[in-house]
Amino acid sequence: MNSVSISVTVNIPANQAFHIFVNEINLWWPKEYTWSQDKLHDIYIEGKENGLCTEIGPYGFRCDWGRVTFCSEGKRLDLKWQVNPKREPVPDPEKASDINIEFSARDNFTLVEFKHFNFENHGNDAGLYCEMLKSEQGWPYILSCYKNQCEKNYFNQMAGSLISNS
Repeated sequence: MNSVSISVTVNIPANQAFHIFVNEINLWWPKEYTWSQDKLHDIYIEGKENGLCTEIGPYGFRCDWGRVTFCSEGKRLDLKWQVNPKREPVPDPEKASDINIEFSARDNFTLVEFKHFNFENHGNDAGLYCEMLKSEQGWPYILSCYKNQCEKNYFNQMAGSLISNS
């Protein structure tokens, strides 16, 4: 079975890592991986069951690229990935793959476990699509952008803490 599994560690609490993933996606998702590119106005995930994953581009252009199928605040997020191998939106959830992201608190960090699976729902190009998203330019790159945002958040917190303690 074709799937992508990636683990990322971030130096912030699980609820904060979840918040950044869901509520600050506009800050970390690579604009070059959107339909609007540098004209992107907003990209967001409605962090609730049946919430939409949406991009807003120029002149209010809206494109839904997924749907939340499960949400446990600070712990887990499941999505339907409704983008086909040609990078086109797919309205039919039967033709979508699935994403599961789990946020597990550890002593001084959070383990973020990302899984993208059910690629066979994308049809004939499913294997190629999975390999493309496994490549360094796929999910590893996207999740490195997420990790960088978490680290920026962590360093900003640390700096703020140092200033308030002086």
